Amino acid sequence: MSEFIFEDKKVYYETYGEGQPILLLNGIMMSTASWEAFKSSFSAYNKLILVDFLDQGKSERLKFSYTLCLQVKMLKALLEHIGENLVNIVGISYGSSIALNFALSYPVCVKRLVIFNGAARTSKWLTEIGWAWKEALKLPDGKGFYYTTIPPIYSTRFYDEHYDWMKKRAQKLIPYFGTTHVKESLRRLTTSSEGYDIADKLCDIKCKTLIVSATEDMLIPQVEQEILQANIPNSQMVIIPHCGHASMYEVPMLFAALCLGWINVPEEDFSSILR
Repeated sequence: MSEFIFEDKKVYYETYGEGQPILLLNGIMMSTASWEAFKSSFSAYNKLILVDFLDQGKSERLKFSYTLCLQVKMLKALLEHIGENLVNIVGISYGSSIALNFALSYPVCVKRLVIFNGAARTSKWLTEIGWAWKEALKLPDGKGFYYTTIPPIYSTRFYDEHYDWMKKRAQKLIPYFGTTHVKESLRRLTTSSEGYDIADKLCDIKCKTLIVSATEDMLIPQVEQEILQANIPNSQMVIIPHCGHASMYEVPMLFAALCLGWINVPEEDFSSILR
């Protein structure tokens, strides 16, 4: 509902509610519109901040290659623009990489982190999946990209149980993915993750961090979240069974509960439990 200018580029964002702020960061093929069902619960007791990354949604499409660092700098400019100097950040997939980078770059700006289906690196496995995506973007319509990218995002059980919903999404997304400017943006977004690796810096993330994994995530498997949990000092990990990469759609109530619970529980000294 609002825009600001970052390095001469238009960035679209939305805010809702009041309270301690939650910055909710999109996956690579998402936008602010993807969070419609979550706006009410996330803004009931908090200020919810949504944003389209550059090359996403209603934000400006770029004409050059970039790295995740550009999106990180844009988020810092956004927080300065709206007058927030300390936020909680929830990131999923691509958004989780940016959330982790932001926590390293601007630690005083982050109170707590929630990382869904994320990783400290773009592994060789994920790099070559990205190459497959970019090959699919060369096809004349969006059908090849849709069937290369979307089915593996979901668990097989969810896909079977919600097959009619998936077919409706195909009808909507195939024409969208076939649009020239969308193809170009998705190619740049995918390329921006190549070479991403902060594994040796995870120990510098000091804020309380919840890491959420899913047993049927075929895109960023559980081993990657285990690396995060083993190396971020003040972190805990939750594993969602029978769930794929798109955990916010497969288990939306649990997604909201984990985010809001982790962020809103007061700072307490629980040492009395062990006395």
